[in-house]
Amino acid sequence: MLGTKSLEFGAVDTRVSDSGTAGTKGPVLIIGAGLIGGSLGLSLTRLGLSVYLRDASPTAVSLGASLGAGTPWNPGLPEPGLVVVATPPDVTAGVVCEALVEFPTAIVLDVSSVKTPIVAAVLAAKPDAASRYCSVHPMAGKEVNGIGAASGDLFTGRPWVVVAHPDTASAAVLAARTLGIDVGAFLVSLGATEHDRAVALVSHVPQLVSSLMAGLLIDAPATSLELAGGGLRDVTRVAASDPRLWNAILAGNSQAVREVLLQMQQNLAALIAGLAPHEMAPHESETNPTPAPEVSDTESALDGTPRNETWTKGAVGAVNTVMTRGNEGVGRIPGKHGDAASNYGQVAVLVPDKPGFLGKLFQEIGAAGINIEDFRIEHSLGQSRGLAYIYVIPASVEPLSGHLQETGWKVARL
Repeated sequence: MLGTKSLEFGAVDTRVSDSGTAGTKGPVLIIGAGLIGGSLGLSLTRLGLSVYLRDASPTAVSLGASLGAGTPWNPGLPEPGLVVVATPPDVTAGVVCEALVEFPTAIVLDVSSVKTPIVAAVLAAKPDAASRYCSVHPMAGKEVNGIGAASGDLFTGRPWVVVAHPDTASAAVLAARTLGIDVGAFLVSLGATEHDRAVALVSHVPQLVSSLMAGLLIDAPATSLELAGGGLRDVTRVAASDPRLWNAILAGNSQAVREVLLQMQQNLAALIAGLAPHEMAPHESETNPTPAPEVSDTESALDGTPRNETWTKGAVGAVNTVMTRGNEGVGRIPGKHGDAASNYGQVAVLVPDKPGFLGKLFQEIGAAGINIEDFRIEHSLGQSRGLAYIYVIPASVEPLSGHLQETGWKVARL
């Protein structure tokens, strides 16, 4: 049955890109010359397909054409066999319906990150043409939007979710799947409701949490921000995303997002209660608590003598619950190539903040015959060097550390 859940983790056939051939039949019209639309255009033109671009902004179309993402659309061009709607989600349903009418023989796809309201609106407005419509969601993006940030490799190795409705024709499903394979993604099939619940958990709420955390930094003292390290940067990375786009995404998936936020609220309330300094009376509040009783120096010592209630069982238990559940949850995030998560070892290397040094480090690791499984770098405020964290399989930690030290690199102990 179309739209039922199934996961298909097949190896991405990179030979498709190398051969210059594609299963997708063109011409392809992309409506919406932004990050996703532009990246699709770049990927498909690289495969030799005829791609047309259309957007409300002539500047976006012109820039896309100059980047090689396609040819500006005009009515004199051959009619497209495939139309991909890559507009903001709040206008996607209307654009899909217009495309179904304007191009009566074309298959129409949309790439919106919200599905339930869009699919329902299209089915209600154009039931007779909806068999030519299938929804997809490439789970790829960047913190920055716009055609200028487009990349022909944006979808490589990323999930390509096919969301077919019960009336979707098999040819439309095939076109949706083929397009995903052509751009190097792997296929996942979900129903609209299931998709929206899934992205609320793994994409939409993480964006909100990142933005909420970053918002606390607005009034933070400069001395506090000077202490910021990789942890804060990791948590707030996506907070730089475009608010206009996320307004439309989150409003369209508000119910599923709210459900996840309510679960988080319950967990946060339990943590806050556990961290409370004492059990408050009904008339007390968090903003005006009763002062804790004073304790002597002996009672508060940290050398094994009696201490105060700073490290209460309630606080320790509440924190431990959050941390252990977090450890368990992060262990379920798929690792490389969609495989089960792996526990990698780390080698931390001091790298001068000068041109070429990071490339030399990677070359040295390659010379040692060791594969880099993952990588991140931290910069310290006011320092002209960074700490590069090289993630490798555990058995490679000692050999890599020894090799790098022998070749003159400074390896930090973790």
